[in-house]
Amino acid sequence: MRLKFPQFLVVLLMIGGLMLGGCSTEKVASNTSPTSTATSKTTEASSKSTAEATTVSETSSESIPGMKNLPRLEGKATVVMTVNGSPITIEVDGSDAPITAGNFVDLVQKGVYNGLAFHRVVRSPQPFVVQGGDPQSKDPKFPAARLGTGGYIDPKIGTERRIPLEIKPEGAKEPIYSKTLEMARVNQAPVLKHKLGAVAMARSQSPDSASSQFYFALADLGFLDGNYAVFGYVTEGFDVVNKIQQGDRIESATVTQGAENLKSGQ
Repeated sequence: MRLKFPQFLVVLLMIGGLMLGGCSTEKVASNTSPTSTATSKTTEASSKSTAEATTVSETSSESIPGMKNLPRLEGKATVVMTVNGSPITIEVDGSDAPITAGNFVDLVQKGVYNGLAFHRVVRSPQPFVVQGGDPQSKDPKFPAARLGTGGYIDPKIGTERRIPLEIKPEGAKEPIYSKTLEMARVNQAPVLKHKLGAVAMARSQSPDSASSQFYFALADLGFLDGNYAVFGYVTEGFDVVNKIQQGDRIESATVTQGAENLKSGQ
């Protein structure tokens, strides 16, 4: 798709918002939403990430540091998220994004998302994303301007749990980790695409900086494919997503099916 210059600038501004803001220089693109895809492409291309495509079983080793300790979803699960008294049903795909899906389902089961606010909602000049999942937003007194900078602090390690970028190209047996498809020089489209209703992880410029923040795609956002990890889709209640306003909170999030597919880290 060829964009005229003003439209291209709009896209850059929207993508920049998907990135996690303010955690560190490196995290400018992670915990929030796709804010500066074009800028991050240059940064990511020059990064020294060396992880290649690996199988889920291989990730139990330290081929990717810390991977063996991450939960993973071996199959699918259903999560029902209640916002403004109405349910949003999400099909979480652990078949094509086992680590990303496993992280999300694990956090749901831990109750991490209950009470958190949606700190970023972009519908103008065109529908983009609804983003939430910053644990700092649970505190109503936390400065709104600083939301989008936080992630889940794992009590086991005492620091923020981060997961690697995980994207499975069409025709591939396993996902590629720690690289965008451009960085990995893969020309195939991802299996899980940014279509209307997609649920994906926000991250900073570092590919392996996603933690707990996620976003709903309010339109088909193909320009994000291969750069951010989609891990599921809204199957019911997208009308609820469309009504979310900045500051609205997740009243509850529950795994209703597929909890047995979640495998804890070693």
